Amino acid sequence: MSRPSDLIQGTLDLLILKTVALEPTHGWAIAKRIQQVSGDVLQVNQGSLYPALHRLEQQGWLKAQTGRTSTGREAKFYALTAAGRKQLAHELESWDRLSTAIGLVVREAE
Repeated sequence: MSRPSDLIQGTLDLLILKTVALEPTHGWAIAKRIQQVSGDVLQVNQGSLYPALHRLEQQGWLKAQTGRTSTGREAKFYALTAAGRKQLAHELESWDRLSTAIGLVVREAE
């Protein structure tokens, strides 16, 4: 049985792109923002987050730059590229289609 914190496969990219679209952010802050905005329902572990960030950077959707966190620690800050904005729009459209379809199936027997 799935746990509430399990992410639907493929949604992590959408969540990261959406979070980074707000402002350049480092990995730990991305995970914390997703957790906070979701009301502690979604928790992204480091073993999933950092490979996803690396993959999104390789695909040209994110660019990374070294900077300092609010605590003074050096970290990689990720920002959305123009291609990343385009991908985010595509991911949001796909999510809307998928969530609508799932809603139709789940409510069909009501």
